[in-house]
Amino acid sequence: MDKILVANGVTKRYGGHTALKDVSLEIPENSIYGLLGPNGAGKTTLLRIINQITRPDEGTVFFNGAPLAAQHIAQIGYLPEERGLYKGMKVGEQALYLARLKGMGKAEAKKKLKFWFDRFNIGDWWNKKVQELSKGMAQKVQFIVTVLHEPKLLIFDEPFSGFDPINANIIKDEILALKEKGATIIFSTHRMESVEELCEYMALLHKSEKILDGRLADIKRAYKKNVYDVVMETRQPAVLAHSVQEHFKVISSQYLEDEAQLHFSVQLPNANAGPLLQFLGAQGNVSRFVETVPSANDIFIRTVQDKK
Repeated sequence: MDKILVANGVTKRYGGHTALKDVSLEIPENSIYGLLGPNGAGKTTLLRIINQITRPDEGTVFFNGAPLAAQHIAQIGYLPEERGLYKGMKVGEQALYLARLKGMGKAEAKKKLKFWFDRFNIGDWWNKKVQELSKGMAQKVQFIVTVLHEPKLLIFDEPFSGFDPINANIIKDEILALKEKGATIIFSTHRMESVEELCEYMALLHKSEKILDGRLADIKRAYKKNVYDVVMETRQPAVLAHSVQEHFKVISSQYLEDEAQLHFSVQLPNANAGPLLQFLGAQGNVSRFVETVPSANDIFIRTVQDKK
């Protein structure tokens, strides 16, 4: 798969503080890439380097195979965590102004703004001043001006901040639609459930360094602990539990008397679950047998704690 953005050994210092240390990333074209990390990990610094707001002290960044340069700004859309609209300007006037800064002609910008304002049902906001909008309403406007010029690379830093669940879902659906149309998306957030729903790839920064990256599905497989959640129907839970414990490592167990079901988790020494499933089948009716796969949140916490 082609890489739209490649960072090689990027380092950035501010005085005596190293904000990024030798960070390398490869972001596949037409993917959603999660950039994760605790506060102060270096995520915002990296995003600012990609947007050429600041430059690295060491290392290089390539966009579509060429060294990142001023002309690439027109192919990038950036929605920063700290939003900034001119509160005294009218919404439509400001959106048009920002679109022109991205190189769009006035007629084209007006046409596309009308499309997006109608899509978000905010056509009547055109002549309102930004200061009249709620935080969530202003967020919609900024999302629109970020994607309006149809950039190849979109960078969303905490895009759901300020949105209620309904509008957050609307923005999530729009992000997925943009990806389907060919955009590549860098997605920085603290909402791990959003990473699960949206991201195909992820990188984890901690204390200015990259400590983990790759395809999310591959990372989850690597972090599995061969644990299986099992539910079996039984009227003799003590007997069944004892039998399982004699042969396997049971890490939790609970009997639901009303349902006559024993719920338990078993950890195996390796990835071969065949002997466990065969053994359980001989004990009775297995109504659930599912491998426990760590969530992005589990991986985030475990990896960061291991680096402390």
